[in-house]
Amino acid sequence: MKILISAGPTREYIDSVRFISNPSTGKIGYLLAEKLKLKGYSITLVSGPTHLKPPEGIKLINVVSAEEMEKAILEEFRKADCLIMAAAVSDWRPEKRYFGKLKIKERWDLRLVPTPDILKEVSKLKRDSQIVIGFALETENMEDNALKKLKEKKLDLIVANTPSFFGDGASDVIFISKSGDVKKFENIGKEKVAELIVKWVENNLTK
Repeated sequence: MKILISAGPTREYIDSVRFISNPSTGKIGYLLAEKLKLKGYSITLVSGPTHLKPPEGIKLINVVSAEEMEKAILEEFRKADCLIMAAAVSDWRPEKRYFGKLKIKERWDLRLVPTPDILKEVSKLKRDSQIVIGFALETENMEDNALKKLKEKKLDLIVANTPSFFGDGASDVIFISKSGDVKKFENIGKEKVAELIVKWVENNLTK
């Protein structure tokens, strides 16, 4: 079985030295790659910029921007049995990228445009035999918003969490499957979340 995992943040550059990003460390994606590799799965990890060392024996594809991540995911997804979209992909990028270092020291307007919706594009390619797992970081109405994303993106499982999950923090987490099963966990960390996802994958990929 081949499992495709995305991890880390993306960086959307304003000029040659400044970018828009988020606090994602990539840890959950790297933990999943490590644990699923130990279970005997073939792993491809598409990673945004992190300081983490990838597990040995996996295929690593390094990317920077959301567009680069989309290209890699869509190319690899065709060969995968399961996709776990754990990356924190930036929702916006600057409409124009400036080359060199901008030397503006006054008020100016930075126009942003949406980045690709990778899971939306994945849903168009998804075969019945493939499993897709997504994440939803929410600051309010966590369960309702996660359920909406699950349905819109045709996911098999969604893992909802809060901003406190960034870094090494713990968070309330909700697992919602397309079957309607909902499991809620209070204040758990990435290690436990990774273990729960691995267990879910094992139970559902072997059916």
